[in-house]
Amino acid sequence: MSSRIERADLIDQRLAALYPETPIPLDHTSPYTLLIAVLLSAQCTDKRVNLVTPGLFAKADNPRDMVKLSVAEINSLVRSCGLAPRKAQAIRRLSELLLENHGGEVPRTFDALEALPGVGHKTASVVMAQAFGVPTFPVDTHIHRLAQRWKLTDGRSVEQTERDLKKLFPREHWNALHLRIIFYGREHCTARGCDGTVCGLCRELFPARKRAVRVK
Repeated sequence: MSSRIERADLIDQRLAALYPETPIPLDHTSPYTLLIAVLLSAQCTDKRVNLVTPGLFAKADNPRDMVKLSVAEINSLVRSCGLAPRKAQAIRRLSELLLENHGGEVPRTFDALEALPGVGHKTASVVMAQAFGVPTFPVDTHIHRLAQRWKLTDGRSVEQTERDLKKLFPREHWNALHLRIIFYGREHCTARGCDGTVCGLCRELFPARKRAVRVK
């Protein structure tokens, strides 16, 4: 299967069949709690974040309550997440800014989200997609890795991967598909468990790869 478009169509079909439901991996109850959970997930697993956030959100699940906590208090609640001191500072400051500039609500534009401390393009993309239903294609390590493995992009940068994937897949599929690729990368085509010749989708996409490995 030589064409990127052909591979993309097959991937889209197979992953939709494998994952008809696409539950959001990070537990949350509002756009604000989603924003905080996504911020905490940088260099931290979703599983760890979901263990940490109940204690944090019991104290503060909105910006008004969050600013009542000190950075040190927030840090103590999220300590087991990577880069906790920096994240604690960002959480408190962005909560202040939400109150000062947005009436305590999470803004619904990329520019406003990315202006908040600790919120980069990927975090903003996840919030726009999962909180507000705006079609985006957040690229995490699994998506960046698999897009290269499946030859959908040259992988020069995460930004390039995002641009290439948006060109290949229908816009209305982006929000579900980015989650499906993540699920598949965690469960089937892992970094160590598949080298491009092991999982079912890789074998279907590149049947000659396995033969080449055997020849060696």
